[in-house]
Amino acid sequence: MVTGHMKSPTKAYIALIFICIVWGTTYLAIKIGVAHYPAFLFAGVRQTISGVILISAALIINRKTDLSVKNILRQMLVGFLMLTVGNGCVTFGEKTVPSGIAALICSFMPIFAVLFNLMFSGKEKFNWLIGTGMILGTCGVGMIFGHDMGDASSGSYLVGVLCTLLATCSWALGSIVNKKNVNPVNAFLNSGMQLLFGGLFMLVISPAVDDLHHVVIWNREGLTALVYLIIFGSVLAYAAYMYALSKLPVGIATIYAYVNPMVAVAIGFFVGEKLNIYIGMAFVAILLSVFMVNKGYRIQHRQSVPGNKMVDAFPEEVPLES
Repeated sequence: MVTGHMKSPTKAYIALIFICIVWGTTYLAIKIGVAHYPAFLFAGVRQTISGVILISAALIINRKTDLSVKNILRQMLVGFLMLTVGNGCVTFGEKTVPSGIAALICSFMPIFAVLFNLMFSGKEKFNWLIGTGMILGTCGVGMIFGHDMGDASSGSYLVGVLCTLLATCSWALGSIVNKKNVNPVNAFLNSGMQLLFGGLFMLVISPAVDDLHHVVIWNREGLTALVYLIIFGSVLAYAAYMYALSKLPVGIATIYAYVNPMVAVAIGFFVGEKLNIYIGMAFVAILLSVFMVNKGYRIQHRQSVPGNKMVDAFPEEVPLES
C-alpha cells in the first residue's frame, strides 16, 4: 500500500509537469490574443479576472486575512512590478516579437534576480561563475537579433525586444521585493491581490498606450486565448505551482524556468515561427547562463553566509509565468 508521504511527491511532480507545459504554451496564447486585442487591455482583463477568482478561492479555503494598509500596499507594489510592468510589457512586446523569442528573453529573469540579490546585499559579491554566466546570457540575447537582421533593424521589433527585457527585469525585481516581504497569513489571498491590482493598473494604463479605436469585443480566437490564459495560465497553473513548491525543494520546483522556453520555442516552430541556428545558439547560451549564474550565486551565498540555509535565486512565492 502506498503511504500518503509517498503520494505527495508524486502529485507534486505531476503538478510541476503541468506547470512546465502550461506556462510554456502561454506565450503563444498571448501572441494570439494581442493579434485581436490591444495588449494592456487584454492583459489587464486577464489578470483582473484571474485575481478575482483566486481571491474568492483563497477566502473559501482559508478565511484568515491580513487586510492591513501595509500588506495591501505591499501587494500593490509587487503586482505593479511583476504584472503591470512584467506581464503587461511581455504582452505588449509580443505584438512584434515571436512567442518563442519572447520566451527566450524571459528565461533571462533568474540572472536579473541574482543581480538584484547581489545589489541589495552588501555581504554578497560576484564570482567567476556569475560573471561568466551573465556575459554568456548577454551574448545569448544578442544572438536573438542575428536570426533576421531585417527584423532587428525594424523599430517595432526593437521596441518589442526592449519591452520584453524591461518586463523580465521588472518581474525579477518584484520577485525579490516579494520574497523579502513574505506575509504567511494567506499566501493565496496575497497572490490574488497581486493579480487584481496588477490587472487594474494595466486597465488604467491601457488608454495611454493602447490603440483602443475600432476594438471588436467578440472574436472567437482572441476570447479563446483569454479564457485559456485565465483558467490555465493564471489560476490552475498558479495553484499547481504553490502546491509543488510546498512539497518539493525550491531548486526542483523552479525548474520550469528552464523548461518553459523549450516548450514555447517548439510550439512556435510548429505554428510557423522561425527556428534557425541563431535561435538555437541563443537558446543554449541563455539556459546555460542561467544555470551558471544560479550555481555561482549558491556557491557565493554559501561562502558569505556560513551556517545559514541557502537561499535560491528564484522567488519562493511568486512564480515566473507569462
